Amino acid sequence: MSAPLFFVDRQDLLAGDRVIVSGAEGRHAVTVARLQHGERVDLGDGAGLLVAGQVIRAQAPDLLEVQVLERIIAPDPDPRLVVVQALPKGDRGELAVELLTEVGVDAIVPWAAARSIAQWRGDRGERSLHKWRDAARAAGKQSRRAHLPVVSSLATTGDVLRMVSSATATVVLHEESTAALTNWSPPARGEIVVVVGPEGGLTADEVSAFREAGAEVRHLGPSVMRTSTAGAAASAVLLAATGRWSL
Repeated sequence: MSAPLFFVDRQDLLAGDRVIVSGAEGRHAVTVARLQHGERVDLGDGAGLLVAGQVIRAQAPDLLEVQVLERIIAPDPDPRLVVVQALPKGDRGELAVELLTEVGVDAIVPWAAARSIAQWRGDRGERSLHKWRDAARAAGKQSRRAHLPVVSSLATTGDVLRMVSSATATVVLHEESTAALTNWSPPARGEIVVVVGPEGGLTADEVSAFREAGAEVRHLGPSVMRTSTAGAAASAVLLAATGRWSL
């Protein structure tokens, strides 16, 4: 079993041969995970720096002291995979973020699509974005990720079109496409953008605009998936095809 991972500020990871983990992360390590003296543990900053360590003190309720055994800089992922996720209703957005983080997506962009039922406005929008970012952090910890995905602020369709135009390649998931994602050859380098529509599907205008911006339009297979799971399924296909799952 791999060592558990906890997130710590980079400056603390680089400060010396011992690292103190406290606060919420320390409480999780000591009270929830119940780490004990001598156990192995990994610490990370979520931006590529990892510390392999050994517990030398675990003091309830929230203090963990770790001896540094090795520092590792994980290379930046290439190609970089960005998923534009149309806002799902209810808590399905957090599920989508959790799944996308676990499979290895590098950035998640919440998108106010034309047919999105959920609306992020004012305080509600801020709370929803905070929940998405918390979900990414928790899933990144569970899946032992050296790089946490960046969860950006809410994007408009215009914002997404600019992303499509500047990306190395973009694929838009659409059940009415006659071409399968599994038959598409993604680039081996650069940035790949995946666009996932809402529960009500993409509008004809959205599909047309994405095509004009240079996107490929592909389907995932014979079944129609929920918006909260389609992005993770597509990402798995692309991460395998680009070789990132072979590292």
